[in-house]
Amino acid sequence: MEHPAIKILNSYGLMAISTVRPDGWPQTTIVGYANRGFELVFMIFRSGQKFANIAKDNRISIAVAPEPDNMSELKAVYAGAHASEIIDPNERQAAWKLLMERHSNLAGFTMPDAGEAAFMRARCEHVSMLDFSQGPGHREQFVVGQEGEAVDLDSDNDPWGDRAS
Repeated sequence: MEHPAIKILNSYGLMAISTVRPDGWPQTTIVGYANRGFELVFMIFRSGQKFANIAKDNRISIAVAPEPDNMSELKAVYAGAHASEIIDPNERQAAWKLLMERHSNLAGFTMPDAGEAAFMRARCEHVSMLDFSQGPGHREQFVVGQEGEAVDLDSDNDPWGDRAS
């Protein structure tokens, strides 16, 4: 059965992504993404600040949510991840295909040259999911295991603080 957080990720195509600037301040922007489970794929330009920030510190934070008509319908995913560039030409092509399938507005475009744009992979590690349909403020936290599975956290065994870097 598909995890509810993956259902949310599968339903949308834009995410807020926060990176760490060289001065230590966060920088948040919006990017298009596609996903395979808890693995996110996105494209950024090498000339941009996001690429420079990730090259220095690959920790990112993402947020995915629509604006609901009614607050009781709010469902969102927030996650911390490490981002890395997809270098292999076949994997770059697969990432482009995945993005084109998710984003019809890319139709007619050719895959950007590797010298111009970087395809990035981010595997969600620390995840929070909001689901107000289960009650106001309902939140679940979990980590994503090595095989891509959600591992629930109990209050006595919360490794979030221990895995911050």
